Amino acid sequence: MDFELSEEQRAFAHTAREFASAEFAPHAARWDAEGIFPKEAIAKAGELGFCGLYAPESIEGLALPRLDATLVFEEMAAVDPSTTAFITIHNMATWMLGTWGGPAVREQWGADLTSGRKLASYCLTEPGAGSDAGALKTRAELQGAEYVINGGKAFISGAGSTDVLVLMARTGGGGAGGVSAFAVPADAPGISYGKKEHKMGWNSQPTRTINFDNVRVPAANLLGSEGEGFRIAMKGLDGGRINIATCSVGAAQGALDASRRYLHERQQFGKPLASFQALQFKLADMATELVAARQMVRLAASKLDAGHADASTYCAMAKRFATDAGFNVCNEALQLHGGYGYLSEFPLERLVRDTRVHQILEGTNEIMRVIVARKLLEGESDIR
Repeated sequence: MDFELSEEQRAFAHTAREFASAEFAPHAARWDAEGIFPKEAIAKAGELGFCGLYAPESIEGLALPRLDATLVFEEMAAVDPSTTAFITIHNMATWMLGTWGGPAVREQWGADLTSGRKLASYCLTEPGAGSDAGALKTRAELQGAEYVINGGKAFISGAGSTDVLVLMARTGGGGAGGVSAFAVPADAPGISYGKKEHKMGWNSQPTRTINFDNVRVPAANLLGSEGEGFRIAMKGLDGGRINIATCSVGAAQGALDASRRYLHERQQFGKPLASFQALQFKLADMATELVAARQMVRLAASKLDAGHADASTYCAMAKRFATDAGFNVCNEALQLHGGYGYLSEFPLERLVRDTRVHQILEGTNEIMRVIVARKLLEGESDIR
C-alpha cells in the first residue's frame, strides 16, 4: 500500500489550507458567536471548486475521488469545522442531484450548486424518524404531472438559507422500499421553516425544521426512480460519513497544532509545559489517535472509490472511530490549555463544541456499530 500523497493531492490540500487561513480563520470565532451563516465565504470556496468536489462533470463538478475530497475538507475543518461540515453536506446533496437528477434538474441547479452560487440541504431526518430513517412519513403523491408533498423534516442543516432541498419522501408502502428522492425548490409555495435552533455548536450554519403543506413539484424533479430514494440516501450517507469523519480529523489536527504551540509558550514552575513528561505523553497519545483516525478515513474513502463490496461497512467504521477520536483529541487539547482552553479567545472550546455533534449526525455512532456488527455476523466477510 502506498500511503504517500501525489503532488496533485498535495496541491489540493495546500490550496485548501491557504483558503481556510485567509477566508475562515479571521472570522470563524465571530461566525460562531453571532450565529452567522457565511454564504459569501462558501461562495468563494465554490470558486475554487470546493462546492462540487466529487459531483459529476455533467454539472460542472470536479468529479474527484472521495479520497482527494477528504484532503480538502480536512484542511478547512482544522480552522472551522462548522462551516466546513456544511460544505460537505452541500457536496453530498449536490452529488446526489447530479448523479440521479434528470436533464431538467441538472440544468436548473447543477452548475449553480457546484459553483457555490446556490446551496443545497439534505432532508432525510424527521421528528419521528432519526436512526430509523426507513420509517419516515413525509409523503409525495403523484397527481398528474406533479408530486404533492406533505410532512415535515427536522435537524436540517442550512434550512431557511439554502436554495434546493434534496428530499426523501414516501411514494409507496411502508419500509425503505417505499421511499423516493426529490429535488425541491427551497422557496416553493407551501414550505415553511421553524425557528433557528439554538445549539451547542455548529453555530455558523442554521438548523431548522421544515414543513411541507401541499408542496407541488414537477414529476421531473424525482431523482432516480420511484422506490429508489432510500438506496440513494444511503449511498449519499456513505460519502457523508467519510466527510464528517474527515471534519473530526481536521478539527483534531487544528487542536493538536494549537497544543504544540501552547506547550512551548506556557511556563509553569519555571519551565515550559513541553518539558513535563506527563504532558509529552498526552500529546503523543493525541497524535497517535489522530494518525490512526486519518488513515482509517482514507482507507474507507479508497474503498468507496474502488466500489468495494464492503465499502459501506468501512465508511461506518471510519465514521465511528474518527468522530470519537477527533472529539477526544479536541477535548484533551482543551485540558492541556487549562483555563485558557475554556475561554472563547482560544479556538479549543469551539472545536470541542463543533466536533461533539459529529458522533450523532450522519447516523449515530451506536448505529455505526450496528452496521459493522451485522456485516461481521452475516457470514463470510472481507472486513480485515
